[in-house]
Amino acid sequence: MYVIRLADGTLRVPRSLTSEDGRLIGNAYVDVVPGDPDYDRWLKESLTEDELAERRGRWQEGDEELEREFLAFKTEHAGQVEAGQVTAEQEQEPERG
Repeated sequence: MYVIRLADGTLRVPRSLTSEDGRLIGNAYVDVVPGDPDYDRWLKESLTEDELAERRGRWQEGDEELEREFLAFKTEHAGQVEAGQVTAEQEQEPERG
C-alpha cells in the first residue's frame, strides 16, 4: 500500500487495524490534510494517482511471458498435481530459458 497524494493535496495514508493479540482485522486508507502534524512526514513518501498508475503499468510489462511460462508449467504438471505426485523439486519455479 502506498501513500497517495490527491490533486487537492490530501494524502491517503494506509493504516492497518489489528486485534489486541496482533491479528490483522483490516487495511484501510485515512485522509491526512495539509496542516496535520504528520502531513510533512507522509508527503515525502507520497505518489500522485498518475505516478501510481504508471508504476503499476511498469510492473505489468513483461507479465505476459511470465504468465505463459506459468500456464505451460501448470499444464505440464496438471495430472501429477491432481494425483498428488509432484515432488518438492517439481513445485519450484520453471527454469527460464
